[in-house]
Amino acid sequence: MEFANHANQADSGADIAYTLRSKGIEVITPQPSPSIAQHEGWCFPDSEEGIYSAVTQGATHLWANTIVFSSHPLQTASCLDSYAPTLRVVGQPPGLVEKFDDKMYLNDKLRQQGSFTLPQSWVVNEGDDLNVLLQSIPNYPVVGKPVRGRGSHGVQVCHTPSELKSHIESLFRESPVVLLEEFLSGEEATITVMPPSLDRAEYWSMPPVARFNHDQGIAPYNGTVAVTANSRVVTKEEMRDQSYEEVMRQCEEVASLIKATAPIRIDVRRFRHGSKFAIFDVNMKPNMTGPGRPGREDQASLTAMAATGCGWDYPTLLQNMLHGASTLETFRQYRSPL
Repeated sequence: MEFANHANQADSGADIAYTLRSKGIEVITPQPSPSIAQHEGWCFPDSEEGIYSAVTQGATHLWANTIVFSSHPLQTASCLDSYAPTLRVVGQPPGLVEKFDDKMYLNDKLRQQGSFTLPQSWVVNEGDDLNVLLQSIPNYPVVGKPVRGRGSHGVQVCHTPSELKSHIESLFRESPVVLLEEFLSGEEATITVMPPSLDRAEYWSMPPVARFNHDQGIAPYNGTVAVTANSRVVTKEEMRDQSYEEVMRQCEEVASLIKATAPIRIDVRRFRHGSKFAIFDVNMKPNMTGPGRPGREDQASLTAMAATGCGWDYPTLLQNMLHGASTLETFRQYRSPL
């Protein structure tokens, strides 16, 4: 086993490696006995050299605990070619992420399908006449966010045209394209969709996790506020509200449409109190932090919380993800259906 990941996912990478090792699974790490109190030494770099090092040490599975695009060594490294038919990977194919990590592209494709509920949106390109655009937006508040983004970075609720214009201009410093969406003011939830496995032939949703204690209308990034402080699994009584089932089926359709090979997490929110839910953010690589290492007993991720609603503890979630790993060959052959 091996974990390729970026520095900002090192904590969750260490959580995953430690937890699987504690369950008797042989886990190959760069350091033979990394400190359980540190995240260093648990994960190989997600470089060609790092991945090849793990494979030559006997890794049968790679856990891609990071976002992988089409230029990633998993897709391109010729040194992995001979291993591709048997080497298994936990994660999304680079070709899938390349296409669908672009929120504007994916949301537009979902709208074209006609069967998904999404907020009204606008795309702003650098050089567009902002004053004309701002006059065309019928109602405020409006959310401005990067087309590709992590967590709540760059996401802001804007209540006036001038506030929105200022936010768009600040986002242009990072990207030439900005996504605007109508603000969904109702209850927010997040839904993890699991891919097909030997046990279940179809995509299926874990119980929704409700989000609360928003900061200026936006759920804060989990690196700032622990998800246990602002999230909980929706109760069976609450699930009698058919709008949950409706949006869960839509989320399963999204995962099936893009052919996800690992869990995806979809953020949904009601248009207003008591209304139906709309899909507003599809996350290709959910955070997989969880309890296990000493001193991290209170750690969780939205997907780990959802798993508890299925009766799965954190180790069971990870083991089920591991059992669902695809071959590297399958990863590389992925072709976008949209």
